[in-house]
Amino acid sequence: MNDLLKILDHENYPWLVIVISGIIGLVVSGIIINLIKITASRKEWQSVRSIRENLTNVLHFFIPLLFITATIKTFSLTHRNYYWIFSISKILLIAATTWLMIRIVVIIEKLLIDQLDFDSPDNNQARRMFTKIKFVKRIVIIMIILLGISVLMLSFESVRQYGVGILTSAGIFSVIIGFAAQKSLANLMAGIQIAFTQPIKIDDVVIVEGEWGRIEEINLTYVVVNIWDLRRIVLPITYFIETPFQNWTRNDSALIGTAFFHLNYLAPIPRLREKLKEILDETPLWDGRSWALQVTDTQGQLMVVRATMSARNSSQTFDLRCLVREKMIEYIARELPDALPSYRIEETKQAETFMQDKGLK
Repeated sequence: MNDLLKILDHENYPWLVIVISGIIGLVVSGIIINLIKITASRKEWQSVRSIRENLTNVLHFFIPLLFITATIKTFSLTHRNYYWIFSISKILLIAATTWLMIRIVVIIEKLLIDQLDFDSPDNNQARRMFTKIKFVKRIVIIMIILLGISVLMLSFESVRQYGVGILTSAGIFSVIIGFAAQKSLANLMAGIQIAFTQPIKIDDVVIVEGEWGRIEEINLTYVVVNIWDLRRIVLPITYFIETPFQNWTRNDSALIGTAFFHLNYLAPIPRLREKLKEILDETPLWDGRSWALQVTDTQGQLMVVRATMSARNSSQTFDLRCLVREKMIEYIARELPDALPSYRIEETKQAETFMQDKGLK
C-alpha cells in the first residue's frame, strides 16, 4: 500500500497511472461484456439480448473512463498542476454517462414494446401503448441530454459563473424566446396532449387533407401519414388538435365496409342477399360479425343497393369490399342480366306520327 501511495505521489508517473487504470477498466469492461454475451446466447433471455445489442458499445468507453477519472481525481488532490487532466476526463465521463443513460432508456423501450401483441385481430390497445412508449422515450431522452449538459456546466467554476449571469438576464430573453418559439412550444404541448389523450395512434387509419392513409410516425412536433400510394403527408402535430379529421380506428380496429350497386328495379333483392352471404362465408376476410344488403336509394330509373360487411382491420376491409364487388358483378352479369342498369324509352302516339311524317319509320 505504501509503494502504491509513493507512485501516486510522484509527479513523474501521471501518464503511467492513467494507462494502468485504463487497462484495468478495459479488462473489467471486457469481462462484463463477455458475461453478457454468454448469458444472452445460453439463456436466450430477451432482456439480456437487448442489453447485449444496445449497451456493449457504451460499456467499452464508460468503464475505462470511470476508472481513469477516479484515478486522476486521486492524483490531482496532491498535484494541482495536473487538474486539467481530471477536467478532460470528467467531461468525457459525463458524456459517456449521458450516452449510457440514453441506451438504458432504449433498452427499456424495446422490452416494453416486445410485450405488446400487434398480431391480434384487435391490436388497438397495443397501438395505444406503443404510441405512449415512443413519445415518453423521446421526452426522457431530451431530459437526459439537458441533465447531462447541466451537470457539465455546473462541474466547472468558470462556467458556473457565466450561468449565474445568464440567469440574471433570463427575464428579458425569456420573453423574446417565448415569442420566437411559440409555434414550436405549441407543437410540443400538442404532442404531449396527443400522447396521453390519443386522438391518433401509430398505425391508425385516417383521412386528412382528403387523403386516405395510416399514421406512420408521431414525433414531438410533426406527424407523418403514409398515404395508400406510398406518398407521405407531413403535418404539424397541432393539425390533429385544431383541425377536424376522420379516424377510422379510434376505438376499434374492426371496420364496416360498404359496396354500392346501381341496379334495375327488376333486380331480385332476396337472391342478391343470399349470394352476398355465400360470398362472405367463403372468404376469411369476413370476421363474421355483421353483414347486410339493402336498397338505400332510388335514382330515376335505377335503385341503389348497398352491401355492408365487417372485417378485422382497415386493410382487410378494403380487400373484402373489392372482393364483394367483383363477385357480385360477376354473378349479376351471368345469372341476372335483367338486373343490370338499363333505361326504358316509351314511344308515344304523337312521337310515332312525327317519325312517320319525317320518313324515319
